[in-house]
Amino acid sequence: MKKVERINIIMRYINNRAHFTISEIMQEFNISRSTAIRDIREIEALGMPLVAEVGRDGGYFVMNNSVLPTVRFTDNEIKALFIAFMATRNQQLPYLKSRQSLTEKLLGLISENQQDDLVLLNQILLFEGTNPHNPDLLDLSDLPHPMVENLFQSLLLDSYLLVTIQEEKITQSYPIFLLHLYHEKSQWLIEGFDLKEEKRRIFPVDNLIHVEPYPTKKRENKKKILEKLSKQEEAINLILELGPKAIAQFRKYHPLKASISYTNPYQTTAILKTFINVNSSEELTEITSWLLFLGGDIKIREMPEEVLKILQERFKIWRFE
Repeated sequence: MKKVERINIIMRYINNRAHFTISEIMQEFNISRSTAIRDIREIEALGMPLVAEVGRDGGYFVMNNSVLPTVRFTDNEIKALFIAFMATRNQQLPYLKSRQSLTEKLLGLISENQQDDLVLLNQILLFEGTNPHNPDLLDLSDLPHPMVENLFQSLLLDSYLLVTIQEEKITQSYPIFLLHLYHEKSQWLIEGFDLKEEKRRIFPVDNLIHVEPYPTKKRENKKKILEKLSKQEEAINLILELGPKAIAQFRKYHPLKASISYTNPYQTTAILKTFINVNSSEELTEITSWLLFLGGDIKIREMPEEVLKILQERFKIWRFE
């Protein structure tokens, strides 16, 4: 652990206690007595009012009515925060205006040299979805659908929701237990368990016109909901090994139900396991197009004959390993 990081953690540790000793600091952070003393002196120099108690059982306590000094960021911490904001540009994420104000506050806390570093990073770093002609961190061009923030506020309070959807001038309400809120194909989608029909449903947030908590009396236990979902899960019939190029394509786009498990710490190889409904022509068309999109950097371990046949027809030759 670096010195600056350790001192910040020790400061929070101290501030949450009425009294502490050098021995407690040594034991808690696995440091020597001399290091503990030096860290405490540096914390005092930063402005935390510590009062030393003499005697056999002496130690330190924080003077009453004190607060932690201003948070200090290291150069690398500032760059990490800034790059994280850059990477989320044009992703239609909620709380965009709050992200803007947070960025402005961050810029106000740092030195001119640190600001110069961030300006340079802003000029040379481009992420997927960034407009190279207008790579402005504070650009308000990627506001999400207005219902997304309402959903966030609702689901933080309760996962049992009554959502009202409007499709082709038809309005209908569904009681759901919310499983996920996710972003795919440039739109936000709700995945939930329909409490009446007892099945998984997916709704585009763009079609959502109202959301409210579902009455408590009509709710089903979360554990029972998850048990029902697990019984409805289909058997895996597609298993692929992905190389680095296929992983890069996977990250660009993948169906919601498809997920990968990395097989090395560098995330350059992975296993994909999922289920394909071969009785759905729409799903067969979509999945075969997506498999071709992944490219040739894959090894097929298991695949339905129906999918393999379509791929062979489209490409004539397909390596099966």
